[in-house]
Amino acid sequence: METTNKAITGQLQQLANKLNNPTPMQQVINPNPMQQLLNPNQVVNPNPMQQLLNPNQVVNPNPMQQLLNPNQVNNPNPMQQLLHPNPLQQLLKPNPMQQLLDSSAVQQGVNPTSTHQAFNPAHRTEANPILRQQVLKPELTKINPVSLQQMIRHDRSMISMSDDNMMVKQIHSTHAPDGREFDVRPLFQLVEDILHRATPGVDPSISASQPRFETSEGSFISLLEALSFTIDRISCEIAYKSLGGGDAHATTLSIFNLLSNYSWDAKLVLTLAAFAANYGEFWLLAQIYTTNQLAKSMAILKQLPVILEHSGPLKPRFEALNNLIKAMMDVTRCIIEFKELPPMYISQDVPALATAMTHIPTAVYWTIRSVVACATQITTLTSMSHEYWTSATSEAWELSTLTHKINSILDLLKKQLDLCYQYIDGKIHAETFRMLQNLFESIHIDNMKILRALICPKDDALPLLECSTKRRVNIEVLRRKNVLLLISGLSISHDELSILEQIYNESRVPGTRMESQYEVVWIPVVDPSVTWTSAMQDRFENLQANMPWYSVYTPKMVDRAVVRFIKEIWHFRNKPILVVLDPQGKVVSPNAIHMMWIWGSTAFPFTSLREEALWKEETWRLELLVDGIDPTVLNWVKEGKFIYLYGGTDIEWIRKFTTTVKTVASAARIPLELVYVGKSNKREQVRKCIASIMAEDLSYCWQDLTMVWFFWTRLESMLFSKIQLGRGDDEDPMLREIKKLLSYDKEGGWAVLSKGSFVFVNGHSSTVLTTFTEFNKWRDDVPPKGFEIACMDYHNMLHSDSQPCCRFEFPSEIGRIPDRIKCPECLKIMEKYITFGCCHDENAINALY
Repeated sequence: METTNKAITGQLQQLANKLNNPTPMQQVINPNPMQQLLNPNQVVNPNPMQQLLNPNQVVNPNPMQQLLNPNQVNNPNPMQQLLHPNPLQQLLKPNPMQQLLDSSAVQQGVNPTSTHQAFNPAHRTEANPILRQQVLKPELTKINPVSLQQMIRHDRSMISMSDDNMMVKQIHSTHAPDGREFDVRPLFQLVEDILHRATPGVDPSISASQPRFETSEGSFISLLEALSFTIDRISCEIAYKSLGGGDAHATTLSIFNLLSNYSWDAKLVLTLAAFAANYGEFWLLAQIYTTNQLAKSMAILKQLPVILEHSGPLKPRFEALNNLIKAMMDVTRCIIEFKELPPMYISQDVPALATAMTHIPTAVYWTIRSVVACATQITTLTSMSHEYWTSATSEAWELSTLTHKINSILDLLKKQLDLCYQYIDGKIHAETFRMLQNLFESIHIDNMKILRALICPKDDALPLLECSTKRRVNIEVLRRKNVLLLISGLSISHDELSILEQIYNESRVPGTRMESQYEVVWIPVVDPSVTWTSAMQDRFENLQANMPWYSVYTPKMVDRAVVRFIKEIWHFRNKPILVVLDPQGKVVSPNAIHMMWIWGSTAFPFTSLREEALWKEETWRLELLVDGIDPTVLNWVKEGKFIYLYGGTDIEWIRKFTTTVKTVASAARIPLELVYVGKSNKREQVRKCIASIMAEDLSYCWQDLTMVWFFWTRLESMLFSKIQLGRGDDEDPMLREIKKLLSYDKEGGWAVLSKGSFVFVNGHSSTVLTTFTEFNKWRDDVPPKGFEIACMDYHNMLHSDSQPCCRFEFPSEIGRIPDRIKCPECLKIMEKYITFGCCHDENAINALY
């Protein structure tokens, strides 16, 4: 037991000796409190290892040490100075970090307690020679705030996490709208106007050409009364954090917290308004300080003369700042457009809008963060010496990085916005289309509702142009009149216009019963997907200049839904159509162009009933083919002459036919007139044939190709008119002869033989020429039967032995193409083909129109 007690006593003595005489490493790692009080030098001046391993004991000396040996406290290691200055040190010598974190230190150069400041400021200056030097040299009292480069470098991790869910969650955690709403558009326009006019380096002529935003003070009073406090709070928050050196992400989140009750677009516009107030003031002073004394004094206070004097080195930074501001305004404008989308046409479950809504918070975050960056730039200019900001070369690059970030987000939002507009356009067009259908199915007291829906859906006061006087007029000039809507593309031909103009002018001759009873309005239809060019504008104006009636002032007035209605309901493709509206706006003919070509103004009032009545009065006679084209031929008809119309482009067949027919007529002693009427297409070949016929004096011909065109157009209109009336397959003799003639034109030459009005032969080139070359075989039948009957009988015999193939061609642009058609020869249903062709003439469809 005694031995054990001695052992224990020895161990305790060794432990006490270790405590009283610690090793150097022990002193560093764990100095005891008594040591700190009695031997502070070992703590205040520790060895390097102690500084590294346990800096807290060095940086936080005990109070006794501070009182007994302040000199050693005032010379701590640099880390101690930055992180944990003691109170006495704060009074005597503020460290740089302390100056940055306290805005009053920036103003005064020190950070004393309020008691000491009030007690004896003069003594403070005398006691601190550094402070005295700052007072004597005020230019040295300015403390540089943290630069934008430092702020972004501190937040480098946040930039790389821009798409990270953590950042998005932080933003959404601050978003708690309480239903308060205001129209951000007026405030945004005010901000836009300020930033545009304040932008440095803008050419005054360009600025003057920009559309001006007329600010009305009264319109903003009530709005700003409710928002000015919030705008000022944001402005102060940005200014304080810019000077205090807070990182950009934290500053941005603090703004989100201030605006937690507002919608995303309102957060953005309010923040921009706060920035615009300071930014606009800065550049307003720069613009007027040379002419206004108050502005000059304020400019000096903000160092503006010095900034402008050294503006050369700052040019890259200003350019980067302008680009960032433009990007911020663009993305804000885009977000406002999303907010203004009409909810009756689009909902948030539409994919394009849903996608945009998921990206808008991120866009708002980066835009507000860019506002903080721009504000820091202005603060840097007004708070730092020019030596610093002229030497800072990376600021422009940092701004450009933010600009690229925002533009990337903007591109994504614009694509979604375009998709949203397309979706809305589709909804609006469908609604307008149904409205048009309902309008035309309803009964009206006049035609105003119908015409407004077709011509001026946007309530233009003067939607029409009176082409003859070049005067814009109101749609009221058409009230309760028969209106013919001439619907065409810009490819309407000169031939079509000239014939229509002739018919229209005939109806305006004084004394005629149709005078002023109907009006024509041209509605140009242009593919909405085609970009409107200057060439198209010139073409449109030239067409208007050659029209004597009314025209829509511009094709842009014709709504896309109206174009769809015209194409789907009225079967417009590319060929002109004439839709007839009675004085109550009811459609009385879906296309009166065929009536107009066949009978002219005689077809008034151009109704389907009138069209049927006119057909009942018609017979197969020569006047039906040439009426309204050539008075000379009509005079020959009255004189009872033999008249042979012939066509084709085979000049050898023409020579044989005309020579043979003249020989037979001379032998039979009959008065004969030959008329060449060309072909329905191959215009240039027809022109060459006419030149040869005239040079060789083969026969009479129409030198004006418009007459040739009108002859074939009238003939085609006769078939289309029958089809439109549902009589396309009738077996009446007149329709069969019309079909034969149209078919022969596609298969070569042909001829129609008549005596006066009576048509006795309508045949293909092969049978007609053979009939006259074999005249000797039927000449003996002439005396008893008469020349016309003998010729007809022999031709019919030849025709029955060799019937030529029949073929019809319906251009796809005519709109109404029959599903089936009977052969005029054998009355069987004809086979249907799809054919592509080109005759290289000037009337080919122009794809641009």
